[in-house]
Amino acid sequence: MRSARSWVATTGVRLALLAGGACSPYQSVQNAAGPQAERIYSLWVFLLVVAGVVFFVVVGMALFALRRASRNSEPMPQDEVTHRRQTRTVAASVGVTAVILFVFFVYSLTTGRALASLPAKRALTIEVTGRQWWWDVEYVDTVPSRRVVTANEIHVPVGVPVQIIGTAHDVIHSFWVPNLHGKKDLIPGHTTAMWFQADTAGLYRGQCAEFCGLQHAKMAMWVVAEPREQYERWYAGQLQTPANPTDSLARAGQRVFLSKSCAMCHNIGGTLAGSHVGPDLTHLAGRRSIAAGSLANTPANLTAWIKNPQAIKPGSRMPASSLSASELNALVAYLETLK
Repeated sequence: MRSARSWVATTGVRLALLAGGACSPYQSVQNAAGPQAERIYSLWVFLLVVAGVVFFVVVGMALFALRRASRNSEPMPQDEVTHRRQTRTVAASVGVTAVILFVFFVYSLTTGRALASLPAKRALTIEVTGRQWWWDVEYVDTVPSRRVVTANEIHVPVGVPVQIIGTAHDVIHSFWVPNLHGKKDLIPGHTTAMWFQADTAGLYRGQCAEFCGLQHAKMAMWVVAEPREQYERWYAGQLQTPANPTDSLARAGQRVFLSKSCAMCHNIGGTLAGSHVGPDLTHLAGRRSIAAGSLANTPANLTAWIKNPQAIKPGSRMPASSLSASELNALVAYLETLK
C-alpha cells in the first residue's frame, strides 16, 4: 500500500511539473506567442487537468477498494440492494465518462475550426517548400519584382496574420513552429495552407516534425517576429541586390564563386549565378544561422561548412569543397559581404 501511495504521489509531482514547466522559450508549446498557439496550449491544459483528475479519482477508488477488502476477510454479501448499488455506480461512471468524452470532442472541434479560419481577408502570404534538409521561403507579391526569396529564416511583422502555403520538393516534411502554431504536413505535389500570427516580438525556432531522412533532426528554421517598421526595413533590404565588393579579397572570392561549382547550385542576385538547387545566398550574411539552423552564421562556421559539409550534416546534398585554402578564404570574405 505504501509503495502504491508513493507511486501516486510521484506521478502527481511529475504531472504538476509537466503542466507548469517549460522548454526553451525559443521552441515551446507552453510559451505561446500568438492566438493559434494559445488555443492549442489551452486545449492541452484542459485535457491534462481533466485527465489528471479522472486518473487520481480512479486510482483513489481502487486503493480504497483494496484497503477495504484487506480489512474484511469475509466476502461482501451480494444481496439485491448491493447489486443495485453497484449497477448504479457503474452506470454513473459510464455516463460521466461519456460526458467527459463529449466535452473533449466539442472543445477539440471548436479549437480546430478556430485554427483553420483565417480572420483577415488580406494576410501576408509566404510560400514554404520543404527540401532535404532545408527550407525554401518565398514572399508572395502580385508584382514579380517585389517577391523575396530566402532560406531557413522567416521574418514577420507583429500582429499581422501570416498565411503559409506549403509543399515539399522530395519527401513529406512538416512545418512546425510550436510558439506560433501546431504542425502542418508538407506533401510533394500538393499544397497545404495554414496561418499564424505573432503577437509578441521575438525569435522563435521551428523544426521539421515529420521524419524525412538522415538529417531530419538538423532541419530547423527561425521565425523573426518584429515591429512593422523594422520588418519593412528588412523587406526593403531584401529587395536590393548586393553591391559588388570593393575589397580585393572579396572580389577574388566572387570570382571563385562564379567560376567554381558554387554557381551551379546557388543564386546570388545581381550576378550570373542563378541556380535554385540549393538555398538562395543573395543575403546570406544577414541570416542568423547556416545549414538550416545547424550552425551560427560566423566566418569560422561558414568556412567549416563549405570545406566539408558531410562532417556537419552527413548525407547533405552539398558536396565537400576542393578549393584551396586561399580560394576558400576569399570565398568566405565575399559571402560575408552579402548582407
